[in-house]
Amino acid sequence: MDFKHPPEDQDIIDMVRDFCLKEVQPIAAQLDEEERFPSEAIKKLGEMGIMGLPFPEEYGGSGLSYVTYIASCAEIARHCASTSITVSAHCSLCCGPINEYGTEEQKKKYLTPLVTGERLGAFGLTEPSAGTDAANQKTTAEDKGDHWLINGTKIFITNAGYADTFVITAVTDKEKGHRGLSMFIFDKDTPGFRLGAKENKMGIRASSTCELIFEDMVVPKENLLGTLNKGYYQALATFDSGRIGIGAQALGIAESAIEECLKYVTQREQFGKPIGHFQNTQFQIADMYTKVEAARLLICRAAQAKQDKEPYSHLAAQAKLFASETATEVTRRCLQLAGGYGYMREYPFERFMRDAKITEIYEGTSEVQRMVISNYLGLR
Repeated sequence: MDFKHPPEDQDIIDMVRDFCLKEVQPIAAQLDEEERFPSEAIKKLGEMGIMGLPFPEEYGGSGLSYVTYIASCAEIARHCASTSITVSAHCSLCCGPINEYGTEEQKKKYLTPLVTGERLGAFGLTEPSAGTDAANQKTTAEDKGDHWLINGTKIFITNAGYADTFVITAVTDKEKGHRGLSMFIFDKDTPGFRLGAKENKMGIRASSTCELIFEDMVVPKENLLGTLNKGYYQALATFDSGRIGIGAQALGIAESAIEECLKYVTQREQFGKPIGHFQNTQFQIADMYTKVEAARLLICRAAQAKQDKEPYSHLAAQAKLFASETATEVTRRCLQLAGGYGYMREYPFERFMRDAKITEIYEGTSEVQRMVISNYLGLR
């Protein structure tokens, strides 16, 4: 087993790191404070090919490995969690299902401008009554012969305020329950669509999270994505991929917290010596670092399985579960080691802690991940 990236892939990861150090990290705290979307960084990442990193070159993508894409997500998250989730939601949740289930015409029309960074994508499944219970959706798509008529609401949609292209789920057969959901693609200027409320979030405050409202939205028949009434299963498969990306985001946040903590404990003195010389501090950081490295291995294992087209649903759940809970624990403990300074916004620890918590919630809560793993083990 080789734990190193091939040289050409490592060059991409290094390029992402250099870009983030110069243009993302210096303004991350300011973006968080102002709740300002990282438009400039996203545009430049598109120009660098990162917004289409794992997608085929024939559609404008970079054609690189999924493992390299996930490593890049973690690298971006080390410098700004909001920028990382913007990239992850675009790639995994919007571009992913179009690439997987789209027709040739849909890929040329929608996937190409997305993966080249010309357009930004978003994915909508969650509703007021359908979160963990993803099948309990109320948004409907009615077959009108030559078009679909969509009505309903989606909430907590990442990238919504700046997205150009959306992939959503809707009920196409009420009698079939979760077997009656389908996926659709549409553009932001589609008649009958409008943005609702912008969410005021605890963390990842520079990412855009809004409500989607459909009022007799007219969608062409050819915008059905994948197979009619198979949208529930397509969405679950999409989330499997997205969960690896969230694991990578959690990993990056935790890594950054430890890096900043190491700087702090080697400079902060108490009782005549740096607090990093105290065994309690050393042991705490050793424990945290070990968990972060374990999370990295789980994420790499899941990403490699997806890349190799092996079953990976349970691996994605394990990676997200462990990495997200590790990120929450690590950021909390790093803040504690920084004491009162950790609680102040002058230092990044409180931002890390706020950003980390959402990784335990979106794209399936930790409880959902445990359900996935338990089902894999035959505990039903």
